[in-house]
Amino acid sequence: MMRRAAAALTVVLFALVFWRIVGGYTELQALRPLAEHYVMRGPLELGAPNIVTGILIAYRGFDTLGEVAVLFMVAASVGALLKEESEAASAAATSEAVPARRPAGEIVRTGAQVLLPMILTFGAYVIVNGHLSAGGGFQGGAIVASGVMLMLVARPGSTLNVALLGVVESLAGVIYVGVGILGLVLAGSFLDTRFLPRGEFGAFFSAGAIPLISALLGVKVGAELSVIIDRFRS
Repeated sequence: MMRRAAAALTVVLFALVFWRIVGGYTELQALRPLAEHYVMRGPLELGAPNIVTGILIAYRGFDTLGEVAVLFMVAASVGALLKEESEAASAAATSEAVPARRPAGEIVRTGAQVLLPMILTFGAYVIVNGHLSAGGGFQGGAIVASGVMLMLVARPGSTLNVALLGVVESLAGVIYVGVGILGLVLAGSFLDTRFLPRGEFGAFFSAGAIPLISALLGVKVGAELSVIIDRFRS
């Protein structure tokens, strides 16, 4: 009884807190000075219509590099934690007969055949057009990884080349850091995207090195999430 009363009291207190937050919310009628600076000066300085991608890759590019590093550590940790379990399952499979994985249904297989090319194409589109419209490397990489997950669900017996994905992910990370060093040498700051020409505003080949970094992020995020999905499946 006491535990139920304490739980109910906690729920009521949280409800009061959220009610105060929602009740005291007022929509800003104008941008704050810092936000106004980025919104007004960002497209002019970076040449990217999508100011969100410009901020993530250029103004706070070092922080974005740290986020990608955190994702890499997550993938490595998941692989290390599930490695022993996978090895134990393989040993059990060799010692005794283990029933094969249940095949996917016809609807799942047919849906994967239809949707998988569309998902991968859309993911690539989101990655390469991140400097022009909503999207970018993180979003596009997650979309590509969702396509990989659909493929694994539709084909339970298929396997991913985790070693190749690791090489691709590592190579994308090395090139990412190399682009950052080029920005330091040629433009004066690490991950400064203006060492490449900005081009015509709104054109596909524009915004300096932002499209290149976005593509590297998409490859890296897509490979890391695909490895995590495969580890959990095994």
